[in-house]
Amino acid sequence: MSITDYLQGSAKILDEAANYAGSQRVDEAVGAMVAAVRAGAPILVCGNGGSASDAMHISGELVGRFLRERRAINCICLSSNPAVLTAWSNDYAFETVFARQVEAYGAAGGVLIGLSTSGNSANIIAAFETASAAGMTTVAFTGQGGGKLAAVADVLIDVPSRSTPMIQQVHICLYHYLCEQVEAALFPDA
Repeated sequence: MSITDYLQGSAKILDEAANYAGSQRVDEAVGAMVAAVRAGAPILVCGNGGSASDAMHISGELVGRFLRERRAINCICLSSNPAVLTAWSNDYAFETVFARQVEAYGAAGGVLIGLSTSGNSANIIAAFETASAAGMTTVAFTGQGGGKLAAVADVLIDVPSRSTPMIQQVHICLYHYLCEQVEAALFPDA
């Protein structure tokens, strides 16, 4: 495959995502995030592997800044503390490592964003169940169909693809849009 073919394939997936019926769900996610910040509740983000890096990226944009000079947003990446990840996984189970952190940092009115290209990550599913029980809104970024997360997410944002790299490329565009919209809603004069 040539670089031209690869980029054209990426453009095709982005075009399909742009015309996909999920835009209302993206707006729901923005609304939930804005409501959480206004209520003083946290936004938590988690993912595994490449999606862990994306979770850190989202948190960095919201705590730091995306496009506007403004105050920090309370956003915690659950994928970025190696002491918690390794201690809990070693002593208990990797499947509950994010759920445990939701217990520690979550609050009613908050939002948990989980990134899983398959939608079947057991530790994200467990975290969503814990977050729902705590009165948090859950937002899943997945590939086509949403996998098992589709059944437990309040808001499902599924990219119309089954290719992990293509799904992740669209996820980047989608979460950049979320960050832009959250900033615009909360800090219109910044």
